[in-house]
Amino acid sequence: MNADFISALEQIEREKNVSKEVLMEAIEAALISAYRRNFSSAQNAKVEIHPNTGEIKVFSLKNVVEDVTDPRLEVSVEEARAKDPALKAGDVLMEEVTPKDFGRIAAQTAKQVVVQRIREAERGAIYEEFSSREGDIVTGVVQRTEHRNVLIDLGKAEAVLPPQEQIPSESYRQSDRMKTYVVEVKKTTRGPQIIVSRTHPGLLKRLFELEVPEVHDGIVEIKGMAREAGMRSKVAVHSRVENVDPLGACVGPKGMRVQSIVQELRGEKIDVIKWDPDSAQFVANSLSPARVLAVYIDETARIARVIVPDYQLSLAIGKEGQNARLSAKLTGWKIDIRSETQARQEAEEEMRPEGGEPRAEDP
Repeated sequence: MNADFISALEQIEREKNVSKEVLMEAIEAALISAYRRNFSSAQNAKVEIHPNTGEIKVFSLKNVVEDVTDPRLEVSVEEARAKDPALKAGDVLMEEVTPKDFGRIAAQTAKQVVVQRIREAERGAIYEEFSSREGDIVTGVVQRTEHRNVLIDLGKAEAVLPPQEQIPSESYRQSDRMKTYVVEVKKTTRGPQIIVSRTHPGLLKRLFELEVPEVHDGIVEIKGMAREAGMRSKVAVHSRVENVDPLGACVGPKGMRVQSIVQELRGEKIDVIKWDPDSAQFVANSLSPARVLAVYIDETARIARVIVPDYQLSLAIGKEGQNARLSAKLTGWKIDIRSETQARQEAEEEMRPEGGEPRAEDP
């Protein structure tokens, strides 16, 4: 190695942000192992690289002792003083033992160390970048599928979309471009492993922040979300500014904003509803698009009893109970839905005396 090698290390330091001193220390440690391996040396050794010229020297290290028990590791006081009169028992004798053909081995070893350290540094940089993006959206391109895991190219790194984070109704074709939510970034021996999701509610929230400036700026606040990924979601919003309509801001002109989110989620239906501090009104809003006649709140049992017009009952409950289920998840209330006719009949049953006709009203 020579001065050009030192210049190369300095260039790597600038471009890859890997300290020259760290590289030099790693190379020196690797050269000691290479020396022992290639020259069958069991003695203690030290390698020094000149910081300016790149010249490499190998030194053997022996402890100076009164009585020598292992000649490979120890030297007598008399022999040591013959080489350096200042040495005494307990000191270390350092002698240069650089092999003639060590330069070739050194160059090869140094290259391997540098490549490894650069790779480690790049992996570290990728880990730092993506670990800070946990809970954020990343855009990538589908590469391939391995053991039901979808691998997504993020440019600098590759992310894994595991089966449990995939939307059952979606198909992931090679070269498809899509947004995913970073769930977790792990350190592994093969570099950082980035786990992403298409089902996480955070994906929906981040998409609203991307598409709706008022949400991004904090003017409109997302108070709650309930999501059945790939099927339907409900988002409760509230405006912190009196003259800003939270529903209009999120839906956008001609529904363009919410439609962009629907397209990204490949057709998932999204109900944007207005959050209300009054629990009864919030429950009524959450059952949108169904119209609600009345809501009776049981604070103790956390049950909201809802009455809807007869023709709205199936809409309020939703296909396979989906609308009512999402509303309950969004509001935190157990929702009991009755049609107007059912509610009237139940009220009459309560008024009817046991085993008799309904009581007549007193004159």
